[in-house]
Order: sequence, then structure tokens, then C-alpha cells
Amino acid sequence: MTQILDPKIALKVQQAIRQTEDDLVIAIETALDNCEYTKSGNKKLEESQFNNLLRVADTTDSAEVIKNFICYQVGRDEKWGRGKDSLAAQNISDKDVSKKIKANQIDKDNPGADYKYIWIQLIRRYIGYGSRYLTYLNKTKSQNNSSIVDPRIDPQNTEANNSTENE
Repeated sequence: MTQILDPKIALKVQQAIRQTEDDLVIAIETALDNCEYTKSGNKKLEESQFNNLLRVADTTDSAEVIKNFICYQVGRDEKWGRGKDSLAAQNISDKDVSKKIKANQIDKDNPGADYKYIWIQLIRRYIGYGSRYLTYLNKTKSQNNSSIVDPRIDPQNTEANNSTENE
């Protein structure tokens, strides 16, 4: 695993990564609440699939390896969804776009930092928060909707936003 050798830079990078955690949580919760994937029945997406993805992320320094594993899972079955509105597509998009942008900014703000290290740390946290939230979703759905938080509405989905505002 790649590490940042200068302790001062490493500390600043860790602080910057922690400052992105709200964005990471919101992004994965919004994806899980709004994307297409199997959410019920015996073919639903289970925590174990997210945990397998997290294990892959923990054993590599490559975002492409993680993307490859998601593609492998989509090829095996439809639990992650298929198509552009699927959870799989959103996970790949988030890794390739928003996490990369955040990693670039943290790297730019901290000369001597390791961009790839930052990027993989953001991806790992994103996946980990997804695993936790999926556990929550699956358990509350199995217990007659005992949810304690409202689903996150995708800000790009204006139809859903308008229907909740009119209620």
C-alpha cells in the first residue's frame, strides 16, 4: 500500500479526507436510496456483496481493480442493477468522477501528497459507508418499515423532489 512519508503532509491529508466524509456518506446513501438494483426478494443486494467489494478495495491500490470487480458482480447477476441508472453504474461513476475530483483537490492542496493513495482512501470509505447503510436499509425493510431517517432524494431527480415538496 502506498503511504505518504512526510508525517505533516500525511496528517493534513487525513484531515482533508475526514472533511469529505459527509459528502461520501450523502453520495452513497443517495445512490442506495435512488438507483436501480434488486432491493427485495431472495435475489436482493445483500451486505455480503458490499463487504466483498470492500475486501477487494482493501486489498488493492487500484480503482480499476475495484471497477473490474463491480463489472464482474454485474455479470454474475442483477443484484447491483444493470444500465445507466443502476447502483453499479453510479458506484463506477462516483469512483471515476467525484472521488477523483476530491482526491485531485486534496493532492493539489497538499504538495508532496500521493494522489492515488488519497483516491483509494476516499473510495474505501465510500464503499464502507455503503455497506453500513445497506445493512440499515435491509433490516428496516424486513421489520415493517421501522426506518428512523427519510430516504435521501437525488437532487438531479426533480420529479421526486417536486412530489415530496407537494405533500
